[in-house]
Amino acid sequence: MIDTDGARLGVEAARRLAEADCCEIAPGLSDDEFARIEATYGFEFSPDHRAFLAAGLPVASPPEEGAAWEQPWPDWRHADPEDLRYRLEWPVQEVLSDVAHGRWHRALGERPAAGEDAVEAARAVLARAPRLVPLYAHRFLPAGGSTWGHPVLSLWGTDIICYGQDLADYIDREFSEAETDAPWEPQASVPIWKDFLGH
Repeated sequence: MIDTDGARLGVEAARRLAEADCCEIAPGLSDDEFARIEATYGFEFSPDHRAFLAAGLPVASPPEEGAAWEQPWPDWRHADPEDLRYRLEWPVQEVLSDVAHGRWHRALGERPAAGEDAVEAARAVLARAPRLVPLYAHRFLPAGGSTWGHPVLSLWGTDIICYGQDLADYIDREFSEAETDAPWEPQASVPIWKDFLGH
């Protein structure tokens, strides 16, 4: 059963994205498509993310100069399965890459002296972290069919910040031409990932 407050938040985010007129939006995902995606990739969309994608599937944006992602919206309907797996594994792989290159974040605990041991220690910590589901480029929402309203996280290696206090706020901040200067104190709520913030 979908949480109705979470579903309302997702529908509102979809409405704001459509109003921003910044990308192509295909018909939303069906219940059968959600079931196939979740079974194939081993996670559940949060109620707000699910409702957002059910209202309309963003599939294309005009290319941005110098962008790291050729197609920032994951196409859950038609993308190559390897592309979706890559996107789902990206947060963990980015942190592990940073660790392999000598960076360490105290959210990972005490750093082992040897490089290979540090990577394995980080991998063990991240294995306990909630799965992050790609939303747009390197912006993510946590998986989980019973939680919603989480801030959108932007991840680049161990550099992790909140990019919106929830999905609807994120859409305004990323895609609206109107000034979104409402003050807010980023409060990530995702275990382990939130420990990377503010350090």
